[in-house]
Amino acid sequence: MADRLKVAIAAGGTAGHINPALALAEELVARGHEVYFYGQPTRLEATLVPQAGFPFTPMDVSGFDRARPWTLLTALWKMRRAEGALDAGFREHGAPDVAIGFGAYIELPLINWCNKHGIPTVVHEQNSVPGLANKSSAGKVKSVCVSLPVAIDAFKDRVGAGTQIIVTGNPVRKSVIEATREDGRMHFGVPEEATLLLVFGGSLGARHLNQGVTALKDELLSRKDLYIIHSTGKDEYDSVVKALNLSKDEVARWQVMPYIDRMGEALAAADLVLSRAGASSVAEIAALATPSMLVPYPLATADHQTTNARYLVDAGAAIMMPDDEIDTPGFASSLFSLIDDESKRADMVAAARGLGQDKAASALADQVESAASLRD
Repeated sequence: MADRLKVAIAAGGTAGHINPALALAEELVARGHEVYFYGQPTRLEATLVPQAGFPFTPMDVSGFDRARPWTLLTALWKMRRAEGALDAGFREHGAPDVAIGFGAYIELPLINWCNKHGIPTVVHEQNSVPGLANKSSAGKVKSVCVSLPVAIDAFKDRVGAGTQIIVTGNPVRKSVIEATREDGRMHFGVPEEATLLLVFGGSLGARHLNQGVTALKDELLSRKDLYIIHSTGKDEYDSVVKALNLSKDEVARWQVMPYIDRMGEALAAADLVLSRAGASSVAEIAALATPSMLVPYPLATADHQTTNARYLVDAGAAIMMPDDEIDTPGFASSLFSLIDDESKRADMVAAARGLGQDKAASALADQVESAASLRD
């Protein structure tokens, strides 16, 4: 094991940035290192990081809107103020040995301060299409770690001469990876012999996906051994419940909920997933080796969900369906072919296990330790 390190992590904005950072933090602490976080006081990280038991220091930063160029002045002023706060804090409590950013604007003052003071840094990119913060930081860091090989090209012209670009995968929290089929089935009340379909659209849900599944209600429930766990998203819950109009007997087999707070158990229990293709969703599906049918969100930036989905599709671990085909016979045909074909799902499980996504947190922790060893 490397010497005990002080590791500063900047992550924020969405669960897609924060949960991989928490997964890394869990791995680093297990290796004996000290970890502390920086994030914005009004965003999700201010809740999730303390809940996970890690020290959290708030910093106020902002991006700028290209359509409103004057917002750049505010962004730069906040960035300099945040760097000043970091400087004061590090002088009082000691600087980190290494720092890592997870792609939100909150990483910029930390990466900048460390770069000026000879502290090695790393960035991690969760998506197939990198964001502006990581692309801006790439020239200053020891390692750029990416979840998907397709993201490598976006960094090649931005990194410094001594920077490595490494495919680590997208870290997944231990609470997800360590979930078991038995625990999941017990938690959700699903019989062991049943076939379980898990439907979700990400943290905000997916209206078109919900509508497509709801339209197949009768055919889905005609399969007597099929159970469904359906996470609708908060805003869609009432309309989905109304549209399904499930009877008392049907409710026992079709559980509808706004969100799933124990996704590890749900994925471990499921025989098949139908979902969008956000970076965290793809990572968790791959880590649990759950067969999936992915319907990328068509309005995602640079269509990055389609690129995310191809990671599993090209490996043989998933099939992909365009959003504009949800209302066609092909959607139902593809879904039911997976529900009814256990051997095909078994092949997809084997393909997903071959990706090694469950080892991503360990691979990223190795890169953090390696960067720390290169301190000037």
